[in-house]
This record gives sequence, structure tokens and C-alpha cells, in this order.
Amino acid sequence: MLYHLYEAQRALMEPFSDFALVTAKLFANPSSPLAQTPFSQRVAAAYDLLHRLGKDYEKPEFGIRSVDIGGVHVAIHERVEIDKPFCELRRFKRYSDDPQTLLRLKEQPVVLIVAPLSGHYATLLRDTVRTMLRDHKVYITDWKNARTVPLSEGDFHLDDYVNYVQEFIRYLQRQYGNCHVMSVCQPTVPVLAAVSLMASRGEKTPLSMTMMGGPIDARRSPTAVNNLAVHRSYEWFENNVIYRVPAGFPGEGRRVYPGFLQHAGFIAMNPDRHVNSHYDYFLQLIKGDNESAEAHRQFYDEYNAVLDMDANYYLETIRTVFQEFKLVHGTWDVRAPDGTLERVRPQDIRNTGLLTVEGELDDISGSGQTRAAHDLCTGIESRDQRHFEVAGAGHYGIFSGRRWREKVYPVVRDFILAHQPPAGGADVAAAQAEADLMASAIRRDEPAPTRGRRRKTEPGA
Repeated sequence: MLYHLYEAQRALMEPFSDFALVTAKLFANPSSPLAQTPFSQRVAAAYDLLHRLGKDYEKPEFGIRSVDIGGVHVAIHERVEIDKPFCELRRFKRYSDDPQTLLRLKEQPVVLIVAPLSGHYATLLRDTVRTMLRDHKVYITDWKNARTVPLSEGDFHLDDYVNYVQEFIRYLQRQYGNCHVMSVCQPTVPVLAAVSLMASRGEKTPLSMTMMGGPIDARRSPTAVNNLAVHRSYEWFENNVIYRVPAGFPGEGRRVYPGFLQHAGFIAMNPDRHVNSHYDYFLQLIKGDNESAEAHRQFYDEYNAVLDMDANYYLETIRTVFQEFKLVHGTWDVRAPDGTLERVRPQDIRNTGLLTVEGELDDISGSGQTRAAHDLCTGIESRDQRHFEVAGAGHYGIFSGRRWREKVYPVVRDFILAHQPPAGGADVAAAQAEADLMASAIRRDEPAPTRGRRRKTEPGA
């Protein structure tokens, strides 16, 4: 019923939000008579803020059109490589007609970024992706809003998340020989499980794992998020935060943890900060500080865009990660696609480097929670393990913003490169020849050449 009431309220607010936007423009447009009044800027700012407080925030775009790599403008084409019922494996393919740049792109490591499925869309990692594209071939898990997934697709469980990650890793291994995996926040746990299961079966594992701000061991330095899960029973969560998707959505009838409840939880953690931020936005509009106002819009366009999570996945995550701590206790069994149960054994991982990253001021994943991965992965040589604590960084600062770009990224980049096998001489020569052919074809505006029976090779990486 709560979900139905929320949707009714949203539908009721929509015309008022649209009216507020129109009114704000009328009072802000210099050619409008209303803009000539003494308090026009204040009125326009007030209506603009009212619009943003009442509008519906849809899934943003990544919007990464190009990156600068070594002073060369490289175009980015975003496309879906694998489309699963609850997730898309999204690729950011880089294109250049400069032969040397193209050669460099083809030699760079392949990285699978596993984005959180914890309320926000994968676009929250936009800055992460944009920065990683400088030196890596980048793929990301783009999780779907559960209310858009029809009931005919079945349920989504934590085991399915682990199996998805394994499938995506195998796909990249088939394409490139191997890959690196990077997980941010919530997915550190299922990613560690996925790699552990692959190692236990004797499969090839990723060259490295980078784990950032995740609840590997949520018992350490518990935060407000951890305490809520511990002090409430599994039944409480099931009875109080799980609702069915109302009519009008493809996933009508699906049991979900609604995104608007998660968003309310985010706001409740730091209400004063958000109130002050919106008040500052109001003042920025009055002063005409358009740059600061636009930065506010961009942040909240992302922060306020939330998705629903399948109830099975959400409840199993609460129980497995935050209540029973199955990963650290060694009692976690994951159901494979064929129905067999497999025990998660991180100690079986041997040939994968492990980098953990934590923020000094992280109020979501407390100090030591991510570092706990080193205590579990006892089979990895000490020389292939590293921990990095980011001074002065909160949760978002370790993967977005100035601290991420200037402090964290160089560490991540160098760790991945240290675990990337050098390209053989023959491979380099072949790549150079292919790069020359591609560039020549592009300059003549001809189709790219092909080799043997392979499909047409694109001038990108």
C-alpha cells in the first residue's frame, strides 16, 4: 500500500513541479515583464528549488562522449555487450584515428567495474569510469530497476548476482585472455565470492581484484547502516520495507525494496547537510553563481535517481552480509545455475592480486571492513596484496571527485599495471600492423580491413 500511496503522491506533485519550473523561467527570463520586479530573482530561485524538490528523477545517462589520452582526443562509444534480465554489461569503446594512440589503447588492461546494486544506478560511478578510460578498456555492470523487469523473468537472488559476475568475467576472458575486476561498495562481497568459486573449481581467475569501501566484514567499525541491520530482525525487514510494484510498470506485482525508501534512508543519515545544500543552491541562484548551481543540479540529479531492488536479493544481502556474516565465518553456500550448492572459500584464490581501498571518514563502510579481505584471501602471496587508506575521504570520495582522481586512481592504475602481463613482441608487431591498417582505412574513408575469418575489427579498444 505504501508504494501505491507514494506513486499517487508523485503523480499529484508532477503538475505542480512543472508549474514551478515554468514560473521560475518566467521570473528569470530578462525579456519577461515579471523579471523586472524587485524580487524577481528571489521568486525565480524559490520556484526553481520547489521544482527540484518535487520533480521525478529518472535514470541519468553516463554521457561520456570523449576522453583525453596523452593529449589526443579519443571518442567514446557506449554500448551493451550482454543484456541479462536484471543487468546489462555495458562497454565504453574508445576510438581514435591516430595510429600510435590506437596501438596504446589496444595494449591497455581490461577492467570490469562491478557497480553497486544498493539503490543508485551505475551512473553514480561516472567519474570512476571516465578516469579509468584513460588507461584501460572499461566494462561496467549496469543494474536494471527491478520494477521494469516483468515477473515472467523470475526472481533475482544474491546467488544470481554472484553468477552474473562470473559470467561477465568469463566473457571478458574469452575476448581478451583475462581481465581485472574492480568493485565499489556493496559488490565487494559478491565479487569476492565469484572469484573464490572460480578458484575453487580450478578456473582461470582475474589478474587482480580492486575492492573499494565495501562490507567484507561488517562487524568491524560498525556504522549506522550496519547497526540498523543488526538491531532489526530479518522478519522486520521483510514485513516493513518490502512492497509490490503497483500497476503501470512492467514489473507489476514484483516484490521489491523500493528505491524511494532507500533514498529516504540516504537523506536521513545526514539531513542537515542536505538542507544546507539546498539553501546554498537557493542563494547561488539569487547571486547568479551559475557554475555552483549547475554543480548542485548535477549531483542531485544523480543522488535522487534511485531504483528498486528485487526483494529476494535485498533480504538475502541483509541476512548474509550484515546479520550472519557468512563470508567471514566460511558458511556461505552459493547456488550455481545448475542448482548445485558451492561453498565460498576465499583462501582458494592464488593467482589474483588484491588491492583494498578505504576512506578515512567513510560513514557507510567503516574502517577495516574492506581490509578484512586480506585476512580471508590467505592463498594470495603478500607481495600481491596492498591496502590503501585515503586520508580525509568519505565514502564517495574514494571513487568520485578530486581525491579519487588525484590520490586513489594512481594507486589503482599502478596496481593493475603491475599485475598485467607484458605484451609479447609478436603481439605488439601485429597490433602495430593492425593499427596502421586501421588508420589508413579511416583516412581513405574505407571499410576497416579484416583478418582471416574474424569479424570486422573496429578501430578502437
